[in-house]
Amino acid sequence: MSMNGVPAAGSPKKDLRIPALRRFALAITILNTLGHTVLGFETSLAQLCVALGTAYGTEILIELIASWSERRRPTFLTGRVAAFDFMLPSHITGLALSMLLYGGDRLLPFAFASVIAITSKTLFVAPIKGRVRHFLNPSNTGIAATVFFFPWVAVAPPYHFTENLFGGWDWALPALIVCTGSLLNTKLTKKIPLILSWVGAFIAQAIVRHQFSDTWLAASLAPITGVGFLLFTFYMVSDPGTTPSTRRGQIIFGISLASVYAVLMALHIQYQLFFALFLVCATRGVILHAVARGWVVGRQKIEAAPIPASTATPAAEEQARPLAV
Repeated sequence: MSMNGVPAAGSPKKDLRIPALRRFALAITILNTLGHTVLGFETSLAQLCVALGTAYGTEILIELIASWSERRRPTFLTGRVAAFDFMLPSHITGLALSMLLYGGDRLLPFAFASVIAITSKTLFVAPIKGRVRHFLNPSNTGIAATVFFFPWVAVAPPYHFTENLFGGWDWALPALIVCTGSLLNTKLTKKIPLILSWVGAFIAQAIVRHQFSDTWLAASLAPITGVGFLLFTFYMVSDPGTTPSTRRGQIIFGISLASVYAVLMALHIQYQLFFALFLVCATRGVILHAVARGWVVGRQKIEAAPIPASTATPAAEEQARPLAV
């Protein structure tokens, strides 16, 4: 997922996906720690533990079943480092779900979201660059499914991330997210074209809706100023495993996302960001299957990021779980 440089011709690509996952896992752990001690997160520690524990348990259970069917040793039993790295995706997913969902004092929605998020990586797959990979963003899928099946569950309120911040800190946190997110997506994920196309198309659809549906432009652009939008843009939309790797594919993906968002807004459907990303990822999965089966003629332009050579076991490399918020 991350590259610190272009390898020499003929040399194997260095696997920097794991270092990138480690950095992101550290960042989201720090954010959740600050959220429950300083920032004023609305979710409880019990909900965080349920989301995290369920994500861990589901990941381990799926790996046990897969290793049994493939007659191999589970990845998390091949060494302490391998076990640590194996749990990084579920760690990120569990923390993201506990951070972005609001379920009052209920625990079940967080367990449900974690199960959906982790199992989606096994159930919804498509052939991508000669490998079978999942095409739905795990954390986003968990959130979309939870708010759909549990209407009384909501996405974290706008003030969730900055409730206890005042003065310059109101600007410092968003600035930090933008800086770190830009660095991550410039140096590691290579998703800046996707981010720019998404943000640009988001602004464009706000202007179009203002011109043709008499909506207030400031209100249509207001989401961009929220911390939740920044996290969604820099850490969820840019998931390298469930978005195209080519520049053209990234631009199409970003514009499609903003377009679907605009349609959902026109239909007065809540949680447009998460449902729009789910629909675009699902559509991309259908296209990938259509291309693989020869139903679509022409070169395949929509593809996920290539899987770098891994130092883990072949089975673990085959799974290649990507970073996702």
